[in-house]
This record gives sequence, structure tokens and C-alpha cells, in this order.
Amino acid sequence: MGNSEAIAAAFADGPAYVPYLVVGDPDYESSMAYVEALDRGGADVIELGLPFSEPIAEGSTIQEALVRSLDAGMTPERFFAFAEEVEVDAALVCMTYYNLIYQYGDGEARSASNASGEAASTGPRPFVERAAAAGIEGLVVPDLPAEEADPLREACDEFGLDLVFIVAPTTRDDRLDRLMERVSGYVYVQARLGTTGARDDVSDQTTASLDRLREYDVPKAVGFGISSGEHAERIVAGGADGIIVGSALVDVVADGVEHDRSTEDVADRLEALSRELVAGAERGYRSRTEPVESA
Repeated sequence: MGNSEAIAAAFADGPAYVPYLVVGDPDYESSMAYVEALDRGGADVIELGLPFSEPIAEGSTIQEALVRSLDAGMTPERFFAFAEEVEVDAALVCMTYYNLIYQYGDGEARSASNASGEAASTGPRPFVERAAAAGIEGLVVPDLPAEEADPLREACDEFGLDLVFIVAPTTRDDRLDRLMERVSGYVYVQARLGTTGARDDVSDQTTASLDRLREYDVPKAVGFGISSGEHAERIVAGGADGIIVGSALVDVVADGVEHDRSTEDVADRLEALSRELVAGAERGYRSRTEPVESA
């Protein structure tokens, strides 16, 4: 159930590791090294955050990263250039907010997206077309209700991108059905209520959310609060098809900024944490799928 073969492949053989970083945090060159470190650490899909000035779903960790990126000059066009330049094997997904997607076609960007001289279309199509050209395989748009998603869904289908929705613990009944009718690639299962941020525990809401989604034939990747290999193990053992990790990785970048660590040092730390998370997910997968030997 999806448009992107690369995203489908990421979930085809064991649990997928889906890390997130803000592009351009703390600067373009360092961010490039950090994303490539995630790939070396075992990423299957990498969610690239495109900064927006009002990130309503984010906790303070990611909000501060978005501010650092914007202060360093990140724009949608620099973001797309980054996606074209970064050297990774993982599928790339853009995570941003709908106002930025919808407004992308205005002004110079709209002119650039339609070299024929004809009036460019309004709405999300120019952004999706540019994203596809840059090698982006999917979009995550936290503030887009499923009921208003059809124009973006149509553009994604036209250009071969997946549209990933976030399912909260409170998403149920008809609203859940509408959302799952429009999702593709994978569904982002929100492990707990609230905003993003690394936690010290695994929410009990995770299991309930996975149980509620079991009937839908799309990979389920759990995010919000995962920060260790132990977390990853427990979540995958509980039925998740993948783990999404953001704040714990952004914390590594922020620590590097605060303590003036070298880009190489921060990249090594990101790669090491990624390997820990992948190992934990794989342990969880084995515990769920391998037969238990009788005494």
C-alpha cells in the first residue's frame, strides 16, 4: 500500500529504523554529515525536517533545532538542494507543515516550477513536484487533517510519493478510517499524547494504538519518546514494524552545539546511538518472531 518502492523495501525485511533530524541544524554542512551518519548507523528511512516557524506538534528540543536551522538560512530551496546532495542509501521523507507546502508555489518558486510560462497551479502540487525531483520519497505533515488531505494525496499519487499520517492514541472510529484510507508507505503511530520529546519510559498507550491498527494493511512505525535500544526492543516486540526516533538524536546535535563539539564527534555519536537503536529493534523483532524453545 504505497507509491514509493524504496519505502516499501525499507519495511519488507524486519523492523525499519526511521530517524529524524532537522535539515540545516546547526548549519548546512554539519547537517549533511549528521544525516549521512544516520545512514551509516543503519537507517532505512530518514525523515528530514523542513523548518517552519510554527511547529505545533514539536516539543522544545525540536523547536530549538528548527530555530537554529532557520537562523542559519534554511529555506525550501536549500532543503531540496540538500536532499539532492546528501549521499545516503536510505529513503528520504520530508516532514513539514502544510502552510509551507501550500504556499510554496507563490512567487519565484512558482515560476521555477512552471518553465512553460503558463500559470502554475495553486496548492500543494508545485511542492510535491519539486520534492519528487529532489529524490524525496514521501511526506509527513503533522497539521494536515485527513478530511483536508485530498489535494495533497492526489499530488503525491501523481508524482509517486507516499503520504504518511500520524495516528494519535485518541484517533478512533470514523476519523481513523478516513485517515487510514489516505495513508501510504507507513503510518506514524504516536506513542503517547503531547508533543515530541525523548522520554525515559515506553508509554502503555503504544500497545493499545498498535492493537487498534492491526486490521489495516500498512506498516506501523512508532514514534514520540524513543531514546534507547531498550525502548526500541520493547516497542518492536509489542508489534511495531518500525521505530521513529527524533528528539533523542536532535539532543545529540544540541549537545554538540552547547559544548562546541566537532562535527566529526557529533556524527560519531549519532552513528553510535543509531546502531544501539537498530540492535534493540532487531532484538525485539527476534523475540516476536522466533519460536520459543520448550524446556
